[in-house]
Amino acid sequence: MNLTSLLRPYFMKRVAVSESWIDNAEATQRNELGMLLRHGSQCAWGREHNFRDIKTYEDFRERVEISPYETIRPYVMRMIGGERDVLWPGRVKHFAQSSGTSDGKSKYIPITDMSFSRSHFRGSSDVVAHYLHCRPDSRLFSGKAFILGGSFANELGTYAKGIRVGDLSANLIDNINPLAEMVRVPSKKVALMENWTEKLPALVESAKRQNITNISGVPSWFLTVLRETIKSCGANTIHDVWPNLEVFFHGGISFKPYREQYLNIVDRTKMHFQETYNASEGFFALQNDLSDPSMLLLLDAGTFYEFKPIDNPASKPLAAWELEQGNIYELIITGCNGLWRYPIGDTVKVESTRPLKITIAGRTKHYINVFGEEVMVHNTDAAIAKASSMTGCEIANYTVGPIYSTPNSQGRHQWLIEFNVRPNDMALFETTLDECLCNENSDYQAKRSGDIFLAPLTIDTARKGLFDDWLATTGKLGGQRKVPRLCNDRHIIDSMLKLNN
Repeated sequence: MNLTSLLRPYFMKRVAVSESWIDNAEATQRNELGMLLRHGSQCAWGREHNFRDIKTYEDFRERVEISPYETIRPYVMRMIGGERDVLWPGRVKHFAQSSGTSDGKSKYIPITDMSFSRSHFRGSSDVVAHYLHCRPDSRLFSGKAFILGGSFANELGTYAKGIRVGDLSANLIDNINPLAEMVRVPSKKVALMENWTEKLPALVESAKRQNITNISGVPSWFLTVLRETIKSCGANTIHDVWPNLEVFFHGGISFKPYREQYLNIVDRTKMHFQETYNASEGFFALQNDLSDPSMLLLLDAGTFYEFKPIDNPASKPLAAWELEQGNIYELIITGCNGLWRYPIGDTVKVESTRPLKITIAGRTKHYINVFGEEVMVHNTDAAIAKASSMTGCEIANYTVGPIYSTPNSQGRHQWLIEFNVRPNDMALFETTLDECLCNENSDYQAKRSGDIFLAPLTIDTARKGLFDDWLATTGKLGGQRKVPRLCNDRHIIDSMLKLNN
């Protein structure tokens, strides 16, 4: 049964709403901020910041400080302990675990009832709406969606009764509309399994005989699942298994390193790809034109956006209606999850102002997130320090880059290390460093689970003086020299390896 034509008018209403933002971006965002402040005034944070006296965005910008996670962590931990009315009114029962902070292995993002309905689920519905708008011939609802999720495994020892902490995707699947459950696979039981060694074959088995028309998930994870499905069915492409598959709704990490690998396992005449920006902190943007890589910013989905110019750190953040096309900004959000002027760590480039469309430019700090692992410099610094202490070696310098997966090999991290004192057993040092990084970063640990999605890191030894030689080629050798520890592509480590040889 194909229900697409019956459901299309419902989704087209949201497309019409988004088209109105071209002329009403400022009014839409000011209304969103007003709604957020009314709710926030009922909680501890709002009372501490006198939200009842704030009438305009200009007041808000002047009176409320920018608050990184280190500032709000104590408030979040009170909420996880069961306290009500802290960052958002009521008792918040769901939290998304994520990496990327400087004061701990994991951060925990509140997911309120409103952030489920107004942000994450509204954003997901908008993705479908814009896809159907782009593809009038779609038969999306003639089959089922294959949605890949994480689990409720987390790094917290104890928390209040009734509280759930885990991946964003696990929280979303656990709270999905029962009607949507009828048109998706796998079952919640399989989708929320923690052990990926057991979960991967269960995913394949639950989906391979279904009529799958669309898939949703992180590109690196889903590539492994699709390859295992093809292998299990003795097929050549995924369309030999699911002939009606038409779209991959993807997000979480850049699709660029994976696009060609996906094109090699699909029927290119049938397959479409649509990018989404659904972070733990909210559903922010989506690709509304499949031929245009930029994403439409969702202006009425529970988030008020601010943008801090990265070329002028002293300048004030700007609102959505104050931006200039072509500029890159650090993204700061205020949302219906109780985050107030919160810098999420992403930078975005404004590709268009009417409508407001962006691309993700990168992170505000050096990082690697090719496989969804969100490894930050403080993670690798801590890991290498512990591994060196445990194995009796000394490090002079290091840098890390990704090695992308291929049809015949898994992706991994490649470390280039200059030693003052080499480890006696390099294989032991590699293993120890990998284990230490798992202990420092829960997302890396999850991707390494069972050696399914990410292979163990490898180490190349740098000759004495390599890093100084490389810095000299960049014109930065001297008192202010800084070696980039992490890079999300290979241009830095490849240039160093060339000098090393």
